[in-house]
Amino acid sequence: MNAAQTSPAWPALSLSEWRDTYATLHMWTQIVGKTRLALAPMENHWWQVAFYVTPRGLTTSAMPCGDRTLSVEFDFISHALALKCSDGAERGFALAPMSVADWFAQYQSALRALGVEPKLMASPVEVETAVPFADDRTHASYDPDAAHRWWRIVAQADRVLKRFRGRFGGKQSPAHFFWGAFDLAATRFSGRPAPRHPGGVPNCPDHVMVEAYSHECASCGFWPGGGPVAEASFYAYAYPEPPGYASHAVLPAGARYDTQMREFILPYEAVRLAADPDAALLAFLQSTYDAAADLGRWDRAVLDRLSSLWP
Repeated sequence: MNAAQTSPAWPALSLSEWRDTYATLHMWTQIVGKTRLALAPMENHWWQVAFYVTPRGLTTSAMPCGDRTLSVEFDFISHALALKCSDGAERGFALAPMSVADWFAQYQSALRALGVEPKLMASPVEVETAVPFADDRTHASYDPDAAHRWWRIVAQADRVLKRFRGRFGGKQSPAHFFWGAFDLAATRFSGRPAPRHPGGVPNCPDHVMVEAYSHECASCGFWPGGGPVAEASFYAYAYPEPPGYASHAVLPAGARYDTQMREFILPYEAVRLAADPDAALLAFLQSTYDAAADLGRWDRAVLDRLSSLWP
């Protein structure tokens, strides 16, 4: 049996044990994400740049390049990167310990071999220190077991987020992976415009956040942790945050509001160790949405699907 067949559905993964692999993989996903940014036509809230969960990893989905399309997939079972074009041409290479600089060069070589040469933004975003990819020889770790376990968590979170999406009838995002912050997210919208976002995200132009938060929203997702949150966690927040949101009671036990992040946080371990992980996560997603929608005076009679129709 391979690792996918023997690993538990919700595997253990502490931030400390894979921090270096996480940092390196974050940069690799940013490189591929910049390809999506260069090739995919603009969509509202930058949805065109996100990745999607597959049965083996993460994919860009089909991106237009001339009269062809290209997809790039991270395979966290075989630990390989696969580039595929609609004319049948393919390239790829193994995911293994390698500096970001060398990975960037190998990736660009694979693109050129396919006749695809997008103009890539050559530095990361949404990180405190943005070392150009071609110069980054600090991040060079890849633990395949840790990467595989992280992806299994993402796949489980994606499955539950899709169930949660079925409870809402208004405008909402897909469950998708944003390589800037390295998080899986799903967002619901009230239908009303939001106050202009102040920006201020490290190494990210303010106009990016202005577009992302152009309308009132309640967002949730999964993040491996970092900064003030020293563990993998599920999160939920509202923009703009309505009065009383931070003190609103939410479920399950173990969920808390982080004043620095300005988000509700539910540690991944609280979900993994729950008697029913799906139910624990759904309780968090639903109760934090209830707080945002009720306090924000959303038109829930129009937006919410009847509970009798929930998946």
